[in-house]
Amino acid sequence: MPGYYKGKRTRNIYQPGDTKPFKLSRSKIDRFVECPRCFYIDRRLGVDRPPGFPFTLNLAVDTLLKKEFDIHRAANTQHPLLETYGIDARPVAHENLTAWRQNFVGIQHLHESTNLLITGAIDDLWQEPDGAYVVVDYKATSKNDTIDVLDQPWHAGYKRQMEIYQWLLRRYGLKVADTGYFVYANGSTDEAAFDARLEFELTLIPYTGNDDWLDGVLEEIHACLNKDHIPTAGFKCDYCRYRYAVAEVTA
Repeated sequence: MPGYYKGKRTRNIYQPGDTKPFKLSRSKIDRFVECPRCFYIDRRLGVDRPPGFPFTLNLAVDTLLKKEFDIHRAANTQHPLLETYGIDARPVAHENLTAWRQNFVGIQHLHESTNLLITGAIDDLWQEPDGAYVVVDYKATSKNDTIDVLDQPWHAGYKRQMEIYQWLLRRYGLKVADTGYFVYANGSTDEAAFDARLEFELTLIPYTGNDDWLDGVLEEIHACLNKDHIPTAGFKCDYCRYRYAVAEVTA
């Protein structure tokens, strides 16, 4: 369709037999877990899913939270949110934190058996008195109820995200606490008027991760990328369901 379809992507496509490490982001690992078919079409054949709209308000909250915690990082003080929840940790001024926060840079580790270069950009890093590093991720939304548990279907991806970050930091040689935290900013709609501002409720949700699954999944990803055929779709992949439905009515 002229004006709509721009063809296949040619960059960062996996080529079987290539000896150069193949970069694989945290989000692409999650894509594979969700749907091997979409993952293969993207990373091997060069056609990604349609892009979603950017969550610019979420990005604004993310940026402001980083600035807020950085104030306490510079002063070596505890953030009031941590005091409220009784968390004995402080934002840490690690020398690599700036790079680890950057998209397309982040923390990187070469998984030698697969030659996959795993990357992920963290939001924040705290440290406990015993020296253990705590992975922190910021989330923003607007719900009627207080958000204090991760009990929705899409939260499984959040948990895997935390575990991948923990895995990366451990491969970097750091002592990493099993329990990380999600700082959840929930926009309130209960105010009498907008008045050109949003009020947010901040909650802190602990999650005890287990990254034992990741090495096995990376081996599965490597095997998938080296197939000469497209794998089956994920059981609950809405994108594949849509493609099948379209194919049925346009055949």
